[in-house]
Amino acid sequence: MKDLLLITPPFTQLNTPYPATAYIKGFLNTKGISAFQMDLGIEVILELFSRKRLELLFEFANDNTTVQTPNTQRIYALKADYLRTIDAVILFLQGKNQTFARQICSENILPQASRFEQLDDMEWAFGSMGMQDKAKHLATLYLEDLSDFIKECIDPHFGFSRYAERLGRSANSFDELYEVLQDELTYIDQITIQILEERIKTVQPKLVCLSVPFPGNLYSAFRCAQFIKQYFPNIKIAMGGGFANTELRSVSDVRVFEFFDYITLDDGELPLELVVSNVLDPSPNNPNHNFYKRTFLLENNEVLYNNFSLRTDYKQANVGTPDYSDLLLNQYISVIEIANPMHSLWSDGRWNKLTMAHGCYWGKCTFCDVSLDYIKLYEPVTAKLLVDRMEELIEQTGERGFHFVDEAAPPALMRAVALEILKRDLTVTWWTNIRFEKSFTRDLCTLLSASGCIAVSGGLEVASDRLLELIQKGVTVEQVARVTRYFTEAGIMVHAYLMYGYPTQTIQETIDSLEMVRQLFEVGVLQSGFWHQFALTAHSPVGLNPSDYGIIPDLKKITFANNDVQFQDSTGIDHDQFSYGLKKSLFNFMHGIGFDFELQEWFDFNIPKTTIAPDYIENALWNEPYQALKPNVKVVWLGTHPIISSFSKNKKGKQQSMLNMTFHDKVGSIDIVFPKSEGEWLAQKLTELSPQHDNLFTVIQLKKEFEKDIGDFELFWYSKPMEALRENGLLVL
Repeated sequence: MKDLLLITPPFTQLNTPYPATAYIKGFLNTKGISAFQMDLGIEVILELFSRKRLELLFEFANDNTTVQTPNTQRIYALKADYLRTIDAVILFLQGKNQTFARQICSENILPQASRFEQLDDMEWAFGSMGMQDKAKHLATLYLEDLSDFIKECIDPHFGFSRYAERLGRSANSFDELYEVLQDELTYIDQITIQILEERIKTVQPKLVCLSVPFPGNLYSAFRCAQFIKQYFPNIKIAMGGGFANTELRSVSDVRVFEFFDYITLDDGELPLELVVSNVLDPSPNNPNHNFYKRTFLLENNEVLYNNFSLRTDYKQANVGTPDYSDLLLNQYISVIEIANPMHSLWSDGRWNKLTMAHGCYWGKCTFCDVSLDYIKLYEPVTAKLLVDRMEELIEQTGERGFHFVDEAAPPALMRAVALEILKRDLTVTWWTNIRFEKSFTRDLCTLLSASGCIAVSGGLEVASDRLLELIQKGVTVEQVARVTRYFTEAGIMVHAYLMYGYPTQTIQETIDSLEMVRQLFEVGVLQSGFWHQFALTAHSPVGLNPSDYGIIPDLKKITFANNDVQFQDSTGIDHDQFSYGLKKSLFNFMHGIGFDFELQEWFDFNIPKTTIAPDYIENALWNEPYQALKPNVKVVWLGTHPIISSFSKNKKGKQQSMLNMTFHDKVGSIDIVFPKSEGEWLAQKLTELSPQHDNLFTVIQLKKEFEKDIGDFELFWYSKPMEALRENGLLVL
């Protein structure tokens, strides 16, 4: 029995829980508020894709479906094979039946429908992937075939990572969703409600909180709320999460509150604490009585935005460590859907989610919701506290993989976190989102890799300097090229978010942007990417000041959701026509082919020739600007202590004492020779330059010590032996 039941409604990810309820439960722990959390999405998936339920599903389809395509007819004809294999496939994808991989790869065990038609391209797309990964991909295709069957024969709204998403996208009016909610429960709804009912009876909460991150969760959230209102009318219901924060800021339709008692906006900790206080103690004696924070509720049959509390939001240091207890962590399934390295990383394996900083330290990009608190209010967490939380989560979940879900992780904090990880001698794997800014030097990328960073994703957006300036991205294409090179050389995978159709973007700029992307892949500094068509959001600088960007928005009366806005661009260009060619070319570039094709070959209509020089990116990589050595930068040694031997050499008739220093790393060794006095000084200092030391030396501190005892520091620092050492683990940060 708990006071709160926290729910993520269907569907988000299959491989890892969406972290919102874990964040909230971690905060509630600090307040002594009891809560149980559940990811209703994974529980529905596991119930749906079980032998018992699949058998019922086939019966339901046979009894209720009159029209079937040849593909679904084939799946139905092979139902015995699906029933025989489904439980084993799910166990394999949960990591509990690894020996099944060989049988899957034999291609004699799994029934195959239309999704397997792409198998001819699999070796080309994936290369010589390992057996486990190949088996995961085949098992994923098998599940997608069943998903196609469910969509056609059972429920057209179904999707693994979304449900009835169309009903939540830009629903300025509540009418359509409200009408659908009057229909009978779908097959998927019935499973959802059955699981929910059992959990409510077990937990007996006084307040149910539905966290709705995306449009694809909205319909199910309303269905859950509708059921609770009908059968458990004494339970109060609240909605929060990313969808509410971005889309429901102007909600005024009273019918919404037939389903929900409260809708909270932005950071959920304080708003939820005040809701809980009013639910658990509704008496006028409660000092929080009728005082809320950023909360919509119904009063006198009108929607009221109650922001009457004068309390300030909690600092990030005080919100607690995310708590993943109650979630079925060992039952998530790891899938490999498509041959995109970053998407594979996203869907394969389970990641603990953390945030380095609240908001975005840049906060200027004109397409982004920079006017909203989740972007606007920037507040970093200290590196020590972050790594404390990492260690707590390792202890709690047994997982050492971390996805920092920042809008853009700050480079200085990434450096501090990396040093703290190395200081504690932790073995972790992590990745995050960044801006491709000049702070990411070659040495910083090397440090991040040493701490366990395996991938970064960042927005190149439109690879055009004019448009990057209009976007206020704060980077140039040349700069992006250099930064991606440093990450790649450090062994960190780089994914670029790409954009087309930005206001005032010309056809020539679209083609030139594609050429920039082609060159970035050809020289090998990008490994993954994805094209998105520009979407106008109501809370971005473009949405707030459309005339400044040459667009005319199609504004409608808002009574429910408000984020994506339709618009007319002054250029009159149909950007949709570029979608297929951009995505097809990128798919080829990611697999190392098609670089020698004329750009025209990717499109079935005439395009202009690119104006970008064919060696533009290569020249940008060669023309690195000179970086002066700043006196206050830190010096860090990542290598081992050297094995030292001394010898003498004759130079111009004089005997000179020398030290040979052998440095071993994980794959080999390197010998570097120094004059004896310099070598002995360096050997002593290297120990003190280790990340394990609390106070790292700056260049100016090293210079003073060296020149006090030895001689000219610049001659020493820029010597060939030191150059070799800097290429093998001596970093300037």
